[in-house]
Amino acid sequence: MAKGDVRVRRVYAEPDGDDGARVLVDRLWPRGLSKAAARLDAWCKPVAPSTELRTWYGHAPERFAEFARRYRGELAEPERAEALAGLRELASAGTLTLLTATRQPEISEAAVLAQVLRQPEDG
Repeated sequence: MAKGDVRVRRVYAEPDGDDGARVLVDRLWPRGLSKAAARLDAWCKPVAPSTELRTWYGHAPERFAEFARRYRGELAEPERAEALAGLRELASAGTLTLLTATRQPEISEAAVLAQVLRQPEDG
């Protein structure tokens, strides 16, 4: 399956003409951002990590590896797996930009999702 480019950006950053499909992957709406300013194609709440995992992680860099391992496990749950399949379809169609409100997108669920989406599907 041919894949488009999967990118990770902050939702607060100005949209780029090369973003392709812009999908917010956070469970909570970003503070202080209007829906119009976000310029989203979709808000994929079901793919977000559980509240328990998100709270435990707290974006502590030293916990990222364990967060990523636990989150990958959560992605196998039916509702998240279905949402992930939808993101795979978007990624196969062209550029997909995963958006998150976190200040460090490189250690966010969006970064983990991008890694998962860039890998061949295990079937």
